[in-house]
Amino acid sequence: MESLLIKNARVVDPSQQLDRVCDLLVEEGKIARLGHGLHSPGQVVEAAGLVAAPGLVDMHVHLRDPGFCHKEDILTGCAAAAAGGVTSLACMPNTDPVCDSPQVVSYIKERARGAKAKVYPFAAITQGLQSRQLTDQAALQAAGAIGVSDDGKPVADNRLLLEALRRAQQLGLLVSCHAEDLAITHGGILHEGEVSRRLGVPGVDRASEDCNTAVCIALAAASGTRVHIDHVSTAGAAAMIRDAKARGVQVTAETAPHYLMLTHEKLLSRDADYRMAPPLREQADRQVLLEAVADGTIDCIVTDHAPHAPAEKADFEKAPNGVVGLETSLAACLTCLVHPGVIPLSRLIELMSWNPARLLGIPAGTLKPGAAADIVLFDPQEAWTVDPAKFASKARNSCFKGMELTGRVKATWKDGEQTYRDGNGKEVF
Repeated sequence: MESLLIKNARVVDPSQQLDRVCDLLVEEGKIARLGHGLHSPGQVVEAAGLVAAPGLVDMHVHLRDPGFCHKEDILTGCAAAAAGGVTSLACMPNTDPVCDSPQVVSYIKERARGAKAKVYPFAAITQGLQSRQLTDQAALQAAGAIGVSDDGKPVADNRLLLEALRRAQQLGLLVSCHAEDLAITHGGILHEGEVSRRLGVPGVDRASEDCNTAVCIALAAASGTRVHIDHVSTAGAAAMIRDAKARGVQVTAETAPHYLMLTHEKLLSRDADYRMAPPLREQADRQVLLEAVADGTIDCIVTDHAPHAPAEKADFEKAPNGVVGLETSLAACLTCLVHPGVIPLSRLIELMSWNPARLLGIPAGTLKPGAAADIVLFDPQEAWTVDPAKFASKARNSCFKGMELTGRVKATWKDGEQTYRDGNGKEVF
């Protein structure tokens, strides 16, 4: 394998508390050295003015494979990941068949061989996501599952969820919970508030997320187990998570860029590309989430990449929920978090790489010598306009379409092999 030398980059690596301009040498797919004046007989990338960081780790992605490959498949999803600087991702189990057996886990792992990102499957908490019978977590873990999740269809039986938390604790698996009470959601398609009333469509009361978040925290606290709360969108959920952490509950949480940038006013356009679950909320929620990111209440930023075919998104009221985000997540977060001064760049890389790697327990999120050479190189200042027609993903349902973002991925490497190089913006090497 040809060596790689990235010269004069601003290297940001929270795992080493590193933020300085230096050279980064890669040999045999591993990080070899960090320093000044390094030399290499292989590829040399002059990266002055660019940032080199550990490849991003997105712990909440829907690859739609098996069963829904007209929306996305493992190879196209991983190509989209590489274009966004993501080198490792965890995929959700609401596939067809549901990822509730070792056979489906093995299928995903096998399909991901040679893909442009490393894929770690979440298996379902219950068989068929039906909230009737727990899956065999030990067998799923042996097949390669990184954790268990109910994303797509929340566990409706709290007794089962409590038992799942206890079993996962014994095995060292992460339980990732979609905090939504479907009885309260009751067919709502966007946040219940002024916009839903103006449009005359059923809304989703914030109590749906708040109640289920409270349940997950209560179960984890009572059993002494850990729980991870998916895609936090409400001020109430953020407050409960902050309080639970202060009490020593083993709770972690994630949010997504769209909850940090957008509000439910986007739905006035009656464009289903702004519909997701949980839905875009109000400005007050957005502000609280920004504060939660800054103060450590939120542990990770994920995409909840949820591709759909254009025809499926055509009808505003009947369209499935979900937006794509792998190719815009870093740029969106630079735009709404780093450039306005909400958090420093090192904190963003911690949220998008080091923290999710630690939560999943995977070898990623670091540029320490000897680690896999999973690297993203980006220009933090380059402005560009999001054009979904240029996505590597099969899907086009981006809620950032037409927006100008500041910060652009220039190249991505997985195990020292280049998986993406920007051909749209200004050339840098």
